[in-house]
Amino acid sequence: LLAKHVARHAFGRVLDIGTGSGIQAVTAAKQKRVKSVLAVDIQKEVVEHCRKEIKHRKIKFAISDLFSKVPGKFDTIIFNPPYLPDDVRLKDITVGGGKKGYETVERFLSSTYRHLNAEGIILLLFSSLTKKQKVDEFIVNNLLEYKELDKQPFFMEELYVYLIKKSDFLRQLEKKGVKDLKRLTRGH
Repeated sequence: LLAKHVARHAFGRVLDIGTGSGIQAVTAAKQKRVKSVLAVDIQKEVVEHCRKEIKHRKIKFAISDLFSKVPGKFDTIIFNPPYLPDDVRLKDITVGGGKKGYETVERFLSSTYRHLNAEGIILLLFSSLTKKQKVDEFIVNNLLEYKELDKQPFFMEELYVYLIKKSDFLRQLEKKGVKDLKRLTRGH
């Protein structure tokens, strides 16, 4: 589902966070409008496997927890996050997104502004189990805006693909040098 939209929308310098098998990185690299892809994952074994199995001149792999070791800004950021509520019986960082399931998405969205070019896009896949209302709230609170590109039922959940951009307001403030903004409340 996500790869379909990566093929349609990815451009420029691409960052694939939580690359896993590398499918999104490979999909992006195949697009003519993509210049380069940095594919990162928190798991060293995953990165080593991808380096061994995927050979593409546009793709580089690195170990990073979200943006922790990611330099620079990107035109496209792709993220297929872990989104299930943590299960004490099953410690699996590939699916556990935090105590309530959405904490990893929240951490990601609160840091994207530092790594997304002014006209850049984020392609985010998440589940109804992540609580769509919370994801929408995180987007708005980080002065971002979104468009739902796709929705698909999958067993006992629904998967969503969002295209997220910086709001006009955020871009204007960044042009003036204002940084590290968050929406705290509604009002005048």
